[in-house]
Amino acid sequence: MARAALENYQIWIYIFLVLSCQVRGLSVGPEDFKKGDLLKIKVNKLTSTKTHLPFSYHSLPYCNPENSPYEFRMREPTKCNVVCRIILNAKTAKGLKEKIDDEYMVNMDLDSLPLVVPVTSFEESSSIVYRHGFYVGIKGQYAGSNVDMHFIINHSAFTVKFRKDLATDLSRIVGFEVTPYSIKHEYEGEWNDKSTRLTTCDQEGRTISEFEGPQKVEDGKEIIFTYDVDFQESDVKLWFSIVNSLLIVLLLSGKVAMMMWSTLYREISKHNQLEMTQEEAGWKLLQGDVFRPPISNSDLLCVFVGTGVELFGMVLVTMIFAALGFLSPSNRKGGLELINMFFLWVFMGFFGGYSSARLYKMFNGTEWKKIALKTAFMLPATLFAIFFALNALISGEKSSGAVPTGTMFALLLLWFGISVPLVFIGSYIGFKKETNNKQDQDQDPVEISKVGRKIPKQSWYMNPAFAILIGGILPFGVIFNQLFFVLTSIWLHQLYNNVFGFLFIIFPILVLTCAEITILFCYFQLRHGDYIWWWRSYLTSGSSGLYLFLYSAFYFFTKLEIEKPVSVALYFGSMFIASFAFFMVTGTIGFCACFWFTKLIYSSIKLK
Repeated sequence: MARAALENYQIWIYIFLVLSCQVRGLSVGPEDFKKGDLLKIKVNKLTSTKTHLPFSYHSLPYCNPENSPYEFRMREPTKCNVVCRIILNAKTAKGLKEKIDDEYMVNMDLDSLPLVVPVTSFEESSSIVYRHGFYVGIKGQYAGSNVDMHFIINHSAFTVKFRKDLATDLSRIVGFEVTPYSIKHEYEGEWNDKSTRLTTCDQEGRTISEFEGPQKVEDGKEIIFTYDVDFQESDVKLWFSIVNSLLIVLLLSGKVAMMMWSTLYREISKHNQLEMTQEEAGWKLLQGDVFRPPISNSDLLCVFVGTGVELFGMVLVTMIFAALGFLSPSNRKGGLELINMFFLWVFMGFFGGYSSARLYKMFNGTEWKKIALKTAFMLPATLFAIFFALNALISGEKSSGAVPTGTMFALLLLWFGISVPLVFIGSYIGFKKETNNKQDQDQDPVEISKVGRKIPKQSWYMNPAFAILIGGILPFGVIFNQLFFVLTSIWLHQLYNNVFGFLFIIFPILVLTCAEITILFCYFQLRHGDYIWWWRSYLTSGSSGLYLFLYSAFYFFTKLEIEKPVSVALYFGSMFIASFAFFMVTGTIGFCACFWFTKLIYSSIKLK
């Protein structure tokens, strides 16, 4: 029991780490800068691939001003800026040598972008790869000497890459690179703080002396830290923070998955070998109740799952076509491609009807026409009503953005003429397909008991509302970084050609995160004796839709300057539709993952 409790705590710790990384990501957003705006480099920790033990930047004798040691102005290149001068003693020299021997690297950030060093790839000399941070120093030998010496990196040539908006002249930082040097600086006369003129570099263009050697690390040595700043306009999109957040989620969620797999494998083995006590049984005691149909609103759950399957297909097809460039502004020819996309979405009605009917039959439903009718009309009609109301408001403002009456009629025709019949066809096939014969045992792997087991009192952290709200943070965190660019592209009309390409990459990560977090919370719920998981599994990952709507409200008040009531209604109405659709997609992913998980584990144990 102690070991099981320890594993539970470890899993919760890793969940907290993933949440922490995502919450940190929520505070990160790109900024727009005017020419001459002050930029400050944030110094970060020292890291090493040899020791994997991070240290504070100020654990070494670097410059330690009150604010940032590196400051400069946007789009104003500078040369040979003096940061500070230090004189090493035996202790500080020893500390630097140890960090150089352990290959420690200095990490910095500018506008939430990590500092990188361009490095030529070993495999291809023409290929450039990027390494995070620059080394504290290097080891080398003077010509004609066999003695290894330590040299410190004390000059940084920064390159800030940016994209400029020609209309507003605002710039956004998209890259932050550095070329590090070790320079034995010299100066004329007495040292007079930063106003001292260095003879090894100047502000007229020469940055590195061709005559002086590198700066050696020794007791009593004087070290002067300097830096250059250059600016380059670039077509590179902001992607570093996106990749970083995805890597963090993948690594930590992978660790959670491995721990859960190990725990389940051991529990199932002990149970099947009859070595498990009553106290250790946990979720295995619920085998007669875990597939008991929901107590209330089972029809609504079937409708939500069916609609979610339909929307999932729509999103998947959209991502594929968008990644191929069909939704690029340069490829739009009179809206023909978008019409083709809508046709593909309409045909997903078959899968929505099939899924809802299959689940409805599993819940012992008998009226498949009723569930088909609800799937075809309940949620689509609600969303269409909101869309029609918004379109009427736009038409009242004489805006060209309003959908013409003929197009609205065509949309209704597609809905009633294609989507609704496909939903009924799918529902008929799904309901008529046998689910409990010997050839098709794809539903309940265990027999449902006649009397339900009493659910024990749950701990505070297993409270449904708490678990549901916590579960939605991770799926939302996966899309957060790219969400800013999507909203900016839609509402500020700024083009980011790779937005949908990145979304296509993020989409599988989103599916994985929704599935894993729901399975994890479902496992904890069952382990605590609570077998009412149907709706809870849907809402756990689906609550990310709530965070999406809250973020859209935050974006509205911080980034937009909309004052007209019609525009406000258009924004929030559109974001409500998007958030609700996101809720159904992520909720359906979580539900299907939890359903598969429960079938898998209960079909793996020996029934007693």
